[in-house]
Amino acid sequence: MELRQLEYLIAVAEEANFTRAAATLHVAQPGVSAQIRRLEHELGQQLLDRSGRSVRLTEVGAAVLPYARAALSAVAGVRLAVDELAGLVRGHVAIGTVTSHGVDLAPLLAEFHTDHPAVEISLIEDDSDRLVDALRGGGLHAAIIAFGATPLPGLEVTVVADEPIVAAVNHDDDLAGQSAIPLTALRERVLISLPMGTGVRSLLDGACSDAGFSPRIAFEAGTPEVLAHFAACGLGVAILPASVAAAREDLHAVRIIRPALRGRLGFAWRAEGPVSPAARAFLTRARRILGG
Repeated sequence: MELRQLEYLIAVAEEANFTRAAATLHVAQPGVSAQIRRLEHELGQQLLDRSGRSVRLTEVGAAVLPYARAALSAVAGVRLAVDELAGLVRGHVAIGTVTSHGVDLAPLLAEFHTDHPAVEISLIEDDSDRLVDALRGGGLHAAIIAFGATPLPGLEVTVVADEPIVAAVNHDDDLAGQSAIPLTALRERVLISLPMGTGVRSLLDGACSDAGFSPRIAFEAGTPEVLAHFAACGLGVAILPASVAAAREDLHAVRIIRPALRGRLGFAWRAEGPVSPAARAFLTRARRILGG
């Protein structure tokens, strides 16, 4: 059994025609027919039904086809691994990130691209919950995520930022005279928060649930900067990382205590499972630069 025989079988099955399959493969049609007949002879079973106007798989052929595709895919994987190990001549690295953070990814990506120009890099933005799911499912090789104190099974995480989460209000708000408040002081307040699925929101929802109440979220926005602007306009109390509130003169930041809320930003990757050489090289570089 030869790999080209499997390749020819797949092409004929997809085109339902020997001539079109030969054209797709850039070989002569008689050669395709001959190789498939040799494969059928070796297996002792007819793989293709040639009786109609179009060529169809027999029952045996239909059973063989997935294995033929898997064999060719495995060979392609072997070649890719060898090529990448020989110098990362090609490959793909998929990275995710939350929408707003202080980690400057651009120099990291630019440096990696300079050293490995033939490695394709893709970057997506999403909330932390979906990024975590994509990491666990293998859709992403690494991601910048926001997370709380709860462990993330199946992932390794390097903390790249850790800061208090504060209640930010404009200077006319009653809370503007406070330096710190217990979480329960926000029970009746209108809150401005990131949407569900984000690290800060999960932290807030969990802490409020433990304190016996549900937060009154009146406004949601995708970035902390927009939340800060809403709070500055007097629309409510924004739940923000302390650094975001501190950057605005029109906001007063109040520490949240009992419990103290801290938001953490991390560089995460899957703890187990196969990793391509290209992804491994990126992870090694990123962890060195980001402190992991």
